[in-house]
Amino acid sequence: MRGRWIANAVALVVALLTAFPLYWMALSALKPAGEIQSLDVRPWTAHPTLENFVRVLTGEGFARYLLNSALVALAVVVLSALIAFLAAVAVTRFNFRFRTTVLIMFLIAQMVPVEALTIPLFFVVRDLQLLNTLGALVLVQLAFSLPFAIWMMRGFVAAVPEALEEAAMIDGAGRATVLWRILFPLVAPGLVATSVFSFITAWNDFIFARTFIISAKDNQTLPSALLVFFKPDENDWGGIMAASTLMTIPVLIFFVVVQRRLVSGLGGAVKS
Repeated sequence: MRGRWIANAVALVVALLTAFPLYWMALSALKPAGEIQSLDVRPWTAHPTLENFVRVLTGEGFARYLLNSALVALAVVVLSALIAFLAAVAVTRFNFRFRTTVLIMFLIAQMVPVEALTIPLFFVVRDLQLLNTLGALVLVQLAFSLPFAIWMMRGFVAAVPEALEEAAMIDGAGRATVLWRILFPLVAPGLVATSVFSFITAWNDFIFARTFIISAKDNQTLPSALLVFFKPDENDWGGIMAASTLMTIPVLIFFVVVQRRLVSGLGGAVKS
């Protein structure tokens, strides 16, 4: 019992330390400009205001940047889930040469730092004539999301007994029917788990958005659009915090919607 209390206390402290930056961000977004820059630091505000949020929401292009980020993130989530599922089935259910090598390559792809690949990817995107397009962001984010998604989905597919598929095929089901009506629903928790990581990665991307979207202002995403609040003479900290808070809300909503399947998905990954 004592050990349980200690574990709960440690978990509570970790949760508070994790949530404090989010709390301070939201609190700063509600503070007036003079209070944000005050040396009298307080974990509350006596004069809460929505001025910072109004300035951000009515600012030029914010709705467009929000839509661009949503389109890129959702495209990456859907495509990575679909491709990862099919690839996981291929490396799990079929025997072919160099299968182990392919799986190892997935791990190696995860080890390469993003910063080391930014410049080579820039030249690749330029040669494909995709600079200043949202397609470039989708393509690059998909390439970085797939190795992790495939490796994780492999465990879920392997955990499904092949006898279920064989029984369905004996009853007359074709390969496509078995794939989408038998196997797909069983590994859905794994797809949700990988989708959360893909969504967060694509939504928070700054490096690629800043590198590949050079002159097309209408194709900027939210992370790169935050730079408008960083000014040479004085940073607009109220706008920065308000925009950051608004940018965090979709991630929290997405997480709340899929949290139940996410927990079961992560549990299935550990079991496999």
